[in-house]
Amino acid sequence: MSEVSNPKDKFADVPVRVRSWGYIVLVLAVAFVPQTIALLFVSWLTFQGMREFMKMFVPNFSFALPFAIVAGLLQLILLIYCSYSAYLCWATLLCIGVGLFFRLGQKTAMDAAIGMTFGAAACLLAFSQLAFIRAVQINQDELMGLRLVAYIIVLTELNDVFQYLMGKFFGKRKIVPRISPNKTVAGCIGGIGLTVILSNILGYLLLPFGDFICFSLLGLLFGTLGFCGDVLFSFLKRKTGVKDTGTLIPGHGGLLDRIDSLVFNAPVFYGLICLIEMTNL
Repeated sequence: MSEVSNPKDKFADVPVRVRSWGYIVLVLAVAFVPQTIALLFVSWLTFQGMREFMKMFVPNFSFALPFAIVAGLLQLILLIYCSYSAYLCWATLLCIGVGLFFRLGQKTAMDAAIGMTFGAAACLLAFSQLAFIRAVQINQDELMGLRLVAYIIVLTELNDVFQYLMGKFFGKRKIVPRISPNKTVAGCIGGIGLTVILSNILGYLLLPFGDFICFSLLGLLFGTLGFCGDVLFSFLKRKTGVKDTGTLIPGHGGLLDRIDSLVFNAPVFYGLICLIEMTNL
């Protein structure tokens, strides 16, 4: 039965998806409480993320599991032993190496090699920023990093929830129909609007800086970037003919299906934190 003939069908997946979102936020928040566990968790994100990228771009690669394990272990080693600048250099070289390995070593198509290079950049360079955010200390406050991580994770994940629900209830006009037919103008605008409100609430509770204007701009920025990250991964899935990146999360698909919005939000947030720290010196 079509969605038009039975409008209730479009809300059938809402309970399971919202419930899974709740579990995701809880797991992400708890995983970063001990800083040591945070490093292990980010390394696991890299491992799982690389597995899902290989499913999209090199599905016939025979050594996908060992390759992902090595990527996760290298992430852990770099996070433990490297300064931030050294980490960026080594991780960038690894991303380039991944692309060359698949293009020259495995003779994959150029699109696949580029896709795996981007995948390595997302899993290594982007998701690692969560570990660096967790390590931030302002005014010798050891829990500051935890509050910063909680802010960006909760804001990003609930932005996804807001855009999804606003689209379900009010969405009619498609915003990127060729890439992601389910995304609507109302969902995008309404979701970002609610994210601005949430940013003010979380900002006053968790952030050591800012005011109403600052928190509103952060909400607008991360709501928009989160949407862009979601659309980018939708484009990659459509280009590779994959509906979901995996089956890890009920009602959502793979890990990347749910943390794709962090691919821009985490690096930008850490960059803003470093900028604010520099201006306060």
